[in-house]
Amino acid sequence: MKTPNAACPCWSGLAYEKCCQPLHKGGEAPTPEVLMRSRYSAYKLGLVDYIMKTTHPDGPRFQADTAAWKHDIEAFSKHTHFAGLQILSASEDKVMFRATLFANSQDVSYTEISVFRQHNGHWKYFSGAHLDP
Repeated sequence: MKTPNAACPCWSGLAYEKCCQPLHKGGEAPTPEVLMRSRYSAYKLGLVDYIMKTTHPDGPRFQADTAAWKHDIEAFSKHTHFAGLQILSASEDKVMFRATLFANSQDVSYTEISVFRQHNGHWKYFSGAHLDP
């Protein structure tokens, strides 16, 4: 687990305790960009329940079989090296970002436009489209 005063895994430049940790401990993201950063950090830290909790139930990535979904997220987090995050743009409900990732020493980085929607008054990840070929 990340030490609280270490740099946040979301590449914000802030300390984890001042950035994503409050969200990981139950706080709510005020904007889609903040939620996007906290989800990247959660993947890096293996915080599977947070990823599941912040996924919109009507989105294509939501899975009713929570055991299988949890297994998939755990495997992805465990076998991926999260080397960087760059926010390219953010609007009211979309965030374009570049994630630098490595799996089995292979560069699997991608650029994505993520869509966020409100659910019960809270921002949730709805869907994403990769821009890379």
